[in-house]
Amino acid sequence: MVVKEDDSVYDIAKTLEAKGWWRMQRCSGFRKGCLIIKGQMKPGTYLLSTAYEPSRLLAIMAGDAEQEGRGLVIVEERMRTYINSLDMGNTDFLESLEKEALSSGVPIIRREMQSFIKVLLAVKKPERILEVGTAVGFSTLLMCEYGPEKLQVTTIENYEKRIPIARENFAKAGRSHQITLLEGDAGQILRELEPGFDLIFMDAAKGQYIHWLEDAVRLLNPEGILLSDNVLQEGELIESRYLVERRNRTIYKRMRDYLYALKHDERLLTSILPLGDGAALSIRQPFGRGNVPQ
Repeated sequence: MVVKEDDSVYDIAKTLEAKGWWRMQRCSGFRKGCLIIKGQMKPGTYLLSTAYEPSRLLAIMAGDAEQEGRGLVIVEERMRTYINSLDMGNTDFLESLEKEALSSGVPIIRREMQSFIKVLLAVKKPERILEVGTAVGFSTLLMCEYGPEKLQVTTIENYEKRIPIARENFAKAGRSHQITLLEGDAGQILRELEPGFDLIFMDAAKGQYIHWLEDAVRLLNPEGILLSDNVLQEGELIESRYLVERRNRTIYKRMRDYLYALKHDERLLTSILPLGDGAALSIRQPFGRGNVPQ
């Protein structure tokens, strides 16, 4: 659960209810408790259990020493805010596109992931990138802007309403010549693509990552990079499946299977990072893990 610096008691109660703590915003005891500890609450991303009583939740968020470690903060919001405040930003067009997307409720990569991708592009210098999940084209254009001059990006999008918006944004940015937008189901398209990508950026339906993994590995060049975004689901993955809402259990299981597969696939070397909502960085091993040519 994410608690922001300026969250009201009502905001916190509504977030808790959405995560499975029912009727929190109508619980007068909880509201009074929130008001009492409001100044002590630490903004951040908390890993909490739906088995916790309201009093225990309040104690955790207030930093009660007896509850230390019971509600682990992945990345404190103030730390995230400070780190992002150091960022020099993007081009005017990307800044405008980001604001427009956020105001429209379109999910785009977070600031810390933007910064990470810029560094990754500078180190790897990929010539061909495959992106799964275009949305309105923000991350596509970010990679074009900060990648090598001759970079070519192939991006896949299945949501019909966003495809024309993405194409329009590519044209406005003057990057259409660098981008191939493939429309349709990612699973089907991935099976039909030919290998040869230096970087694959996975940022689409999280429950499908595990189904796309085999094709992603096949499509990567030796020493190519697979970057998977939003893999920690705000910390829900560490919970017992019985504490996860029934409607979320399928994606919960699939994402846990995906992370296990990344870490145990002999063809990949993977690091899972607490970056944004979690990122997995995998490198395609040219000779298999631990094996080198004689």
